[in-house]
Amino acid sequence: MPTHLNNLPEMKPFRRKLRKQMTAAEVALWLMLKNKQLVGERFLRQYSIGHFVVDFYCPKYKLSIELDGAGHFTEEGQKRDAERTEYLNSVGVKVIRFENFELFEYPMRTLDEIKKELK
Repeated sequence: MPTHLNNLPEMKPFRRKLRKQMTAAEVALWLMLKNKQLVGERFLRQYSIGHFVVDFYCPKYKLSIELDGAGHFTEEGQKRDAERTEYLNSVGVKVIRFENFELFEYPMRTLDEIKKELK
């Protein structure tokens, strides 16, 4: 297993593309997380760990936040998510998931759930 897993150079073009094409839910959450707005913690967006790119990542707590839209609810999408979560957990990263509608309908509840993981 390589010793360096985060932000592999070969993943840079893909990370950049994802940052330029963020979903509405990703943009909304990023506006709440960037610049250490949430309890003073640093979050990164479209961060790669191994060959997976997570939506948001808090390095201090090794926490990945994933926002799930329609593509995640197919059989193939659920299989990919399970593989991603298994890999991330195996390298010590905790994954929490929210459906896009949760962020839009209950933004404060979503932030409260994230805060619980930052303790």
